[in-house]
Amino acid sequence: MRNRATTIATTTLLTLVIAGSALAGEIYKWTDADGNVHYGDRPVSSQSERLDIKSKPTNNASVQATTLARVDARAQEREEAANLPAGPSPEELRAEAEQRAEQCTASKAQLQKFLTSRRIYREDENGERVYMDEAEIQATRERSENQVEEYCN
Repeated sequence: MRNRATTIATTTLLTLVIAGSALAGEIYKWTDADGNVHYGDRPVSSQSERLDIKSKPTNNASVQATTLARVDARAQEREEAANLPAGPSPEELRAEAEQRAEQCTASKAQLQKFLTSRRIYREDENGERVYMDEAEIQATRERSENQVEEYCN
């Protein structure tokens, strides 16, 4: 019984020593004949330089706290995005399309009037006709063309 306990203890101790040296992990650096730098866990030649690399165990609590903070931030971003107002409803889109169609029809009629009429006028503040000169007519035609392009496309 005592031999068996000693064997188990020795095996366990040996396993820990081997695992500890594997975890310590020596790192070597060397340069080949072409001038390329290499790194490895075993020396390749007498010119291999052992690097003194210090490491420490990961703080699991810190990693977990950072991860949870990121998850919370993403959840909050998603919630804020969900609370943004949705796009216009189908009824609003339909009403907007009808309004644009009416504006398109009116703009086309106005443009047709400007293209076919010999004398074009506008009414002043008193309701009297004021006939436009050629520059005013051209500017008004351009505005009408722009309205047709805006509302009919």
